[in-house]
Amino acid sequence: MSRFRIWRLAGAALLVGLLSACAHPIGIGPLETPTRNEAGLNPKKVAYVMTDADRAKEVITPGGGGDKVSYFPYRDLEKSIRDALRSVYADVFVLNAVGDQEAIKNYGVSYVFTPSITTQSESPSIFTWPPTKFDIDLTCNVTDAEGKPITQVKAQATGTAEFSEFMKDFGLSGRRAATQVSEQLRQAVLANPQLR
Repeated sequence: MSRFRIWRLAGAALLVGLLSACAHPIGIGPLETPTRNEAGLNPKKVAYVMTDADRAKEVITPGGGGDKVSYFPYRDLEKSIRDALRSVYADVFVLNAVGDQEAIKNYGVSYVFTPSITTQSESPSIFTWPPTKFDIDLTCNVTDAEGKPITQVKAQATGTAEFSEFMKDFGLSGRRAATQVSEQLRQAVLANPQLR
């Protein structure tokens, strides 16, 4: 192989590496979550499933200027989920594994919420990389203490942010979506007669 060809291949590999490494890290944790009113809580105890593997899932979606953003949706949205449930039920626990019967029994859990999260982001800007629009779709499959399916609750939200707003908070559109999705999850749980 000629020296020129080796240099050309190395240059192409470097260019691909630089282009794929253009993912800016952002946080999408909620700005606020539903408040907890002790007087109006459902007395039942519930749990949600959030494994270490869930928290470690990194997602990369488009930003502006041809760049991308990276974040950890399960880790960042755990507070949105937990606080939505805490605003409805007396006690909320986290399970580190699906079907952890020992923990479910010890906690006296009535319902187990297993979340599935999908996200998307975008920005029309060619000059700035933070996303101006961020979508979150959250679906929770709910089972009883024995693992039998009960129902499914969903929450969808879109957060937006303009250049003048996100200069101090690059994940602002995502954080606004996380705030909305937390309240929507609360409303979905309250509206579902199978979860009373």
